[in-house]
Amino acid sequence: MKPSKPKEYKKHNSFVGFKDKDGGLIASAQSRCLSLGKDLEKSELSLAKQNVVRKALDDLSNPAGTSELPKFQITRHVAAEISLLDDSELPRYLFHRYRYEIYPDRKILDDYPPYLQIEPSSICNYRCVFCFETDPTFNSPKNGFMGKMSLELFHAVVDQALGNIEFISLASRGEPLACKDIEKMLAYTPGKFLNLKMNTNASLMDEAKCHSILSSGIRTLVFSADAAEEPLYSQLRVNGKLDKVLANIRRFNEIRKKHYPKRRIITRVSGVKFRQEQNLESMENLWGELVDQVAFVNYNPWENVYEAQPNGLATPCSDLWRRMFVWWDGKTNPCDVDYKSTLSVGNIHKLSISQLWSSAPYQMLRQKHLGKNRQTMRPCNSCTLV
Repeated sequence: MKPSKPKEYKKHNSFVGFKDKDGGLIASAQSRCLSLGKDLEKSELSLAKQNVVRKALDDLSNPAGTSELPKFQITRHVAAEISLLDDSELPRYLFHRYRYEIYPDRKILDDYPPYLQIEPSSICNYRCVFCFETDPTFNSPKNGFMGKMSLELFHAVVDQALGNIEFISLASRGEPLACKDIEKMLAYTPGKFLNLKMNTNASLMDEAKCHSILSSGIRTLVFSADAAEEPLYSQLRVNGKLDKVLANIRRFNEIRKKHYPKRRIITRVSGVKFRQEQNLESMENLWGELVDQVAFVNYNPWENVYEAQPNGLATPCSDLWRRMFVWWDGKTNPCDVDYKSTLSVGNIHKLSISQLWSSAPYQMLRQKHLGKNRQTMRPCNSCTLV
């Protein structure tokens, strides 16, 4: 019997359910982008970057086309991001969004990753059933994976990214609000990035942290929650309590309304679709009044990737051209499925972001994947991400 083809997991645009208060945001965003026209020449972008933006605008003008390659388009969450921007920021945003959306599919590489994930903490107070934090060989302090980023290192990474990478996430293997310096880190971010995102389980979001987030450069705040009722919530997010998270988010909204009424920020509740009883309708009924967006993403079995059997998958992983991770200790990794850093390409203490992105170890990984040899590497050979 011919073996079945492994199911591929597309992390990029992995929403399996998405609800928002759209109100024509896509049409408005499309119109604003297409109106750039000749004014693009007046932007601060170099001629080379302007040409990239023109490619994005060409795709928007001719969404059908004849090419079999993916074309740039404005989705609901992209339209929401655009709604936060001034017209003068649009060319810069389109340049970076096009790189993020299209370059990985076309295997185009330039000097910087389109997306950078910075890990304030690898420590988490939850033990979600679908997360590698449940792996005792990872979460045991004696094994060296647990830690919190220093403020000095955070400043250094942000300084390198400034002007070169616009899409940044403050999250990775752990809970960012568990970092003792997170408030000082957030205070260093205003005005620096067009698309700064933070993911949090919201359990540690006290009043002071609410103010820190709302006075920071965060543009998208994602609350990680997978259910709208107990006991399902705490069965999935072990150590978590739904009533505490709800109270924290309500307080966040009260502080935002009272002290930051003009603050432009997108809030989203995003859950992992892990069990059949999870449904978007109940999520929207509870969370819809508290946040701008409610979503589910596909479950990817990464919590046991090192124990999983090779799956025969040959398709290259797009994340090798899309994003880079900087852990709390400066170690740099090509993905977070490899949460024990067996594929680490170096350390930010020794090489710059740009040097790491084009380094020999990174290039070797890409060439292996392009040559359909991902099965020769662990854990790529048991991972389904493409």
